[in-house]
Amino acid sequence: MKNFGLNGKTVVITGASKGIGASAARAFADGGANVVLLARSTDLITALAGELGENTMAIACDVSDYASVSSAFASAKDKFGQIDILIGNAGVVDPIGHLADTDPAAWCKLIDINLKGVMHGMHAALPDMVAQGGGTIITVSSGAAYGPVEGWTAYCSSKAGAYMLTRAADKEYRERGIRVLGLSPGTVATDMQREIKASGINPVSQLDWSDHIPPEWPAQALMWMCTSEADGFLGDDVSLRDEDIRRQVGLV
Repeated sequence: MKNFGLNGKTVVITGASKGIGASAARAFADGGANVVLLARSTDLITALAGELGENTMAIACDVSDYASVSSAFASAKDKFGQIDILIGNAGVVDPIGHLADTDPAAWCKLIDINLKGVMHGMHAALPDMVAQGGGTIITVSSGAAYGPVEGWTAYCSSKAGAYMLTRAADKEYRERGIRVLGLSPGTVATDMQREIKASGINPVSQLDWSDHIPPEWPAQALMWMCTSEADGFLGDDVSLRDEDIRRQVGLV
């Protein structure tokens, strides 16, 4: 693995209990970073923190609740002194279904997690990052941010909103030392793809498991994005479908 110069940096990862979040936690810990795991699944992140060692902290957190996010960031700062990196990874794909058949409450709950959760993390992180003179905020994006997918009205809307939030936050904070960008990883072999497969509602659900990349790939890409090599993508998404990006990350 490439050396991304993360030794001693503190990274907060939302949705850290499994999938991309858990793989990112392992990668950042291996890279020498202090890792703060946020998720609703307390048992899973507690076990992961035990696996990763003393420079890891697990905090139960619901990203849809700003008070929960703010409290988690305060605890992380108390333990590690400052937060250098935020990975906004928490996300869900349900409800899957045609718009008129979808429960409005479930639709709005997804927005609370996938879009408002991103804003909550940024809002909690930005003041201290500005005060300390810098920081990196990366949101896990999706191709669904740019194109409609059948059965995913909530997911596509949330990802499009999060992409615009990335662009807007970059416009407001780049000159104040904050790096804001997104990662569009493509389809990744996680539990979310199992949910999509079971729905059978669109072409993504027809993909074979072998078509998906392993979660370790976006994890390594997230570390690369914390370096100046990714500065050309500030305010935009890095696409892991791009062969040149994979090469720069060290995956080819």
